[in-house]
Amino acid sequence: MNPKTPPAVLHAWIPASGHGLRHAGIHFDAVRIADVLAEQVAYELMQFTDFQAGPIIREATGHRYMYFLLPPQSVTGYRWPSGARALGRGARGWAYVGVPALGGLTWPLEWRSEPTAEVPFVDAGLLHEVVSRLAGAVR
Repeated sequence: MNPKTPPAVLHAWIPASGHGLRHAGIHFDAVRIADVLAEQVAYELMQFTDFQAGPIIREATGHRYMYFLLPPQSVTGYRWPSGARALGRGARGWAYVGVPALGGLTWPLEWRSEPTAEVPFVDAGLLHEVVSRLAGAVR
């Protein structure tokens, strides 16, 4: 992240410290993926984008979910394969996503890839392409 651009200017929904719950579909949409598939998708996105994939949040407990944050109202434009759950307005119900601060103690959440001024969100089309290709291979 550009040190001259404070997180509150980049995204007001990023907490200054710790972590906070944010409503998916308001500031961002999200795609939640678990376990091995999540790791593979994140790895491929990072490789393809030269480590500028946009915001990806990793949860360190339970199923080890990752949340890929997309622009608001973009998740419903795609049919997501099994293993990927769309979270946003018009998706299946209301959902909240835990968002960590950009520094300090944020356990059990951490950034796998931080948002930047240049890449404020994960590209929905690219994410859909990668998830669709990998979802069948992981089963």
